[in-house]
Amino acid sequence: MIKGKKIYIAGAGGMLGEAFFKVFSRNNILKCTDKDKNEKWIDYLDFRDPHIYYEDVKNFNPDFLFHLGALTSLEYCENNKEDAYITNTISVETAVHISNKLKIPLLYISTAGIFDGKKEQYDDWDEAYPLGHYARSKYMGEKYVSTHKTEHLVCRAGWMMGGGPRKDKKFIQKIMHQLKNGKKELFIVNDKLGTPTYTHDFALNVSKLLDMKLWGIYNMVCKGVTGRLEVANELLRILNLENQVKITPVSSEYFSNEYFADRPASERLLTKKLDYRNINIMRDWKICLKEYIDDYYKDYLT
Repeated sequence: MIKGKKIYIAGAGGMLGEAFFKVFSRNNILKCTDKDKNEKWIDYLDFRDPHIYYEDVKNFNPDFLFHLGALTSLEYCENNKEDAYITNTISVETAVHISNKLKIPLLYISTAGIFDGKKEQYDDWDEAYPLGHYARSKYMGEKYVSTHKTEHLVCRAGWMMGGGPRKDKKFIQKIMHQLKNGKKELFIVNDKLGTPTYTHDFALNVSKLLDMKLWGIYNMVCKGVTGRLEVANELLRILNLENQVKITPVSSEYFSNEYFADRPASERLLTKKLDYRNINIMRDWKICLKEYIDDYYKDYLT
């Protein structure tokens, strides 16, 4: 793991930024920024302004630049295409320019959502065919980093879990919110496959790659492929609610009004590069899910 380094983290206000702060602040000096200043350790900065972004990074004089922030709502990106590409693509190009000027390595976070879902599983070398503007804007960022930056890491996350009730806007928190509101029946899609990614494991594996200077593109997800339905069942089991809450399987069409953006049927990633290089420290998703619930949701349902 890297130690004694100065790291600039742009877009640190979300669930991934929370884990990166906890992991990397132990042995490094950080400057964390976001346009949403929701923590005392975050300074305000909108990385969509290239001049302010460059000056702030330059003045900190870091050893690494981590570009974490992105618009992640598929529906928002479909309805706000210009903002999607400015935030998820153009700002990434800015990060590449900054890191090249300062001659420092760059970390960029990509997503399993760049694939079209026609295959059941995708390895690190499969061709991406993004379905919508969120996926396309992220993939264009990934392509630019890998083409124009030598010392780079592009790490593809799967179904992210982390951050707890305040920062988790994904699947786990949406279910937990329903349970907190007393729901006794959950409608869960049975036609979406994927691989969860625990933010803390993700951050630790990034640190290992940076320490070894093994640049490139990596799928970085928990062990064990699954689907939305299995994840929901496992969550109820962890919470000891499997006999109190009913899960009703439905197709994605059931939620088509709320989630109208195209989503791949499968976002399952294979971590072949991490495995082949014997540097995969991502744990099984069931272990990570239990740890996540135990650490972040204690007394949440009481």
